Amino acid sequence: MIRRLYDWTMGLAGHPRAMWALAAVAFIESSVFPIPPDVLMIPMVLAAREKAWKIAFVATIASVLGGCLGYAIGYGFMDTLGMAILEFYGKASAFDELAVRFNAYGGWAVLVAGVTPFPYKVITIFSGATHLDLFLFIGVSVLARALRFFVVAGLLWRFGAPIRDFIERWLGLLFTAFVVLLIGGFYALRYL
Repeated sequence: MIRRLYDWTMGLAGHPRAMWALAAVAFIESSVFPIPPDVLMIPMVLAAREKAWKIAFVATIASVLGGCLGYAIGYGFMDTLGMAILEFYGKASAFDELAVRFNAYGGWAVLVAGVTPFPYKVITIFSGATHLDLFLFIGVSVLARALRFFVVAGLLWRFGAPIRDFIERWLGLLFTAFVVLLIGGFYALRYL
């Protein structure tokens, strides 16, 4: 099923309304859809490198708006719809443990999920379910999603098709390492 969704999403890149398709995929990926918008964004930027920044902007705004839907699901529908989505992604059992500490570090969690391969949708739902400050959630979401999508667009704009394999294989790992070093640096400054 995931492979068919992936292929269908890739096919949208050549559609005349690809920008709208990207917005739709970025929006629903932030709350329920399993395929990240990068799958659609990468071929779109490669096909029209002069539109790289517009594509990244659309992906960012739509993703943050979709994140607000995920927040609303967690806030208003956690017991029904929210738990069903978390169970689908295998994260339902982790909810109780995470909810206890989430608001203390919620901004960091949104940042991590927004730039790394960790499913952002899980954190959007957790944020709403634990009533993380909405302005903090939106602000960090904009920062994280813009960082992710504009870095991808910038690399593709600058290097073209040869960088695609690097992005698909290593960029998630590099973002993860960056976030770990960033958080580790703040931790070291605070406690050392």
